[in-house]
Amino acid sequence: METKVFKPSAVDQAAALIAAGQLVAFPTETVYGLGADATNVAAVKQVYQAKGRPSDNPLIVHVADVATVERFAKPLSINAKRLIKAFWPGPLTMIFNLKPDALAPEVTGGLTTAAFRNPANAATIALIKAAKTPIVGPSANTSGKPSPTTAQHVLHDLDGKIAGILDDGATKVGVESTVLDLSGDQPAILRPGAVTAEAIEAVIDEPVLTEQHHVGATEVPKAPGMKYKHYAPDAQVYIVDQVTDWPAALKWAAQQQVPMGVMATDAVLKANELPANCERFSLGNDVQSASRELFAGLRHFDTETSIKDILAQAFDNYGLGAAYMNRLNKSAGQTHFRV
Repeated sequence: METKVFKPSAVDQAAALIAAGQLVAFPTETVYGLGADATNVAAVKQVYQAKGRPSDNPLIVHVADVATVERFAKPLSINAKRLIKAFWPGPLTMIFNLKPDALAPEVTGGLTTAAFRNPANAATIALIKAAKTPIVGPSANTSGKPSPTTAQHVLHDLDGKIAGILDDGATKVGVESTVLDLSGDQPAILRPGAVTAEAIEAVIDEPVLTEQHHVGATEVPKAPGMKYKHYAPDAQVYIVDQVTDWPAALKWAAQQQVPMGVMATDAVLKANELPANCERFSLGNDVQSASRELFAGLRHFDTETSIKDILAQAFDNYGLGAAYMNRLNKSAGQTHFRV
């Protein structure tokens, strides 16, 4: 099929495709999602097929308002209402217990819970409202590959597989939303993102579990990114843990005698001379810009077919750095450069 690209001014055309059971990628402040009518089982099945996504990997339901959540979820707790007031619209996804048979198993992975998000993107809110339905929205990429942060990234992976893309430029955050499980006895972060545990705890005034990012091979994950390989380019990624490790890492890179990629901040790139076989990609000046550019950098080197290995800079594992390191560790398969 032809994949049409729509600007926000043509959102009604994109919404008509969603309403007709077609797939349309949409922008958020985090990454681009692959949208389908969350109440249309046939459309939801197409999402898994287009992405090559395992069917037990549940989908996030994107909504334009809290009333839509209340149609499907059991009564919201006081904590949920506080968090909605504090962080919606924004990069926080929350998992709620569902009313019986509220959503199809294809959306929930067969669970009695579902994840909901109200994205901070005016074009996508307009899309949901015009389509008159909540939309599922996993990242709009081939399953397992780096998430897309531009419409061009989506087109690279899904051209001819989906009906359209709503193009609102590059995303602002660059890593997927925080996923907070509110379906159990204690709030738990299943995927770190821009909304940190500390920020959540300040709103609900109780501890949040944070080391809940993985499930076993036979378990059904409650959220994306907990079970299957994610964010990986074709090249092998090596994480450089400390700024002081870069001279040794670059010396090692020079000895490999194959094309190498280097993803680091401007300060690291300025302080170190890159070997002739290394191509640089700037992560900007800090963890905010690095999070925004991480997937773009991984995708850049994916398109450079001669690149065999990538050295990537680590950040401290707290705040937004926890989200950045979660994605980087998965893209590297937990592989670190050792001095």
